[in-house]
Amino acid sequence: MRLQSLAFLACACLGFPAFAEITVTDILDRPVTIPEPADRIVLGEGRHLSVLGLIHDDPVSLVAGWRLERALDEPTLAAWRAKFPAIDAIQTVGGGARSISAESVIALKPDLLVMSLMDASDPAMQRARDQIEAAGIPVAYVDFFSHPQENAIPSLRILGKLTGAEDRAEEFAQFYQERLDRVRDRLAASDAPRPGVFFHVHAAARDCCSTVGQGVFHDFITTAGGRNLAAEVAAGVQGNVSLEYLIGADPDFYIATGGTHMAARGGLVLGSGVDVDQARDSFDALTGAPGFNALSAVQNGHAAGVWHLFNDSPVHIALIEYLAKTFHPDLFADLDPAATLAEIEARFSSVAVDGTWWIDNRQ
Repeated sequence: MRLQSLAFLACACLGFPAFAEITVTDILDRPVTIPEPADRIVLGEGRHLSVLGLIHDDPVSLVAGWRLERALDEPTLAAWRAKFPAIDAIQTVGGGARSISAESVIALKPDLLVMSLMDASDPAMQRARDQIEAAGIPVAYVDFFSHPQENAIPSLRILGKLTGAEDRAEEFAQFYQERLDRVRDRLAASDAPRPGVFFHVHAAARDCCSTVGQGVFHDFITTAGGRNLAAEVAAGVQGNVSLEYLIGADPDFYIATGGTHMAARGGLVLGSGVDVDQARDSFDALTGAPGFNALSAVQNGHAAGVWHLFNDSPVHIALIEYLAKTFHPDLFADLDPAATLAEIEARFSSVAVDGTWWIDNRQ
């Protein structure tokens, strides 16, 4: 017995890993306990792989399955595949909105399922979660979308603790908070008026206009020192208004969001794999369209386009800086949101993705 005890002590002294049970409180205040850091995960949203990539050098090795609703866009996926060919071995566990296959998740035998706050109130998703938990698979909820400024960093810390990357998560949290505090503190100390802003999401000249009410981009607008004009007419996260409404509101700033998904719709094309010329052509076509070209914001050089998918990652801190500098150029003349993105890529991101993330018509 004494020899066995000495052998155990020798192993401990040699530094062999010994894991303690991990318990976190997820974004819904639910306790989640796992016996050791998770290394076989199913993602309820495929594009949260990029979030894991902020705190792990090889997040693909941790992911056994993912739901392809809210997947990585094709150019981003191509960049990931070039570095991590094993990404093609990740199994699909669902593809539609609010749809996940409990059977597929259970068959993968993961040690953790990560779900989005957006799934929490859906009865079908709740039933799937109950089945998955009944099979002994822990489920943790995170949120990088519904209330991004409130929940993104707590969610990153949750993922960090559950996957053994607490230090990396905390390093990014400090990076993020320093930049957020700089914007907030400077605005709080200033008497600069808050300009009226219209955010046109998934922007195209036809079928105008989808916009934002509460949460998501609304939070970014207000934090950056703007006033969301559509907050009073769009009751939920997103709503629709007419082109006549937009012309009548005549915002101080017109901000459009776009992505590669808008190319087929003749809309604003920005983001992964998009060069500046393509972004400029689509932006000029949008702001030059009848009605849009009459907006004071367009005529005065106060129109801009931003990548829509800033809305589901803590990388949105660069967008907040960009908006703050757009709304208050004198107050934030020293901000460099492009440098912030470059530092995120150099210090944190496991994959470098080329693209155009914003465009404007400043004069």
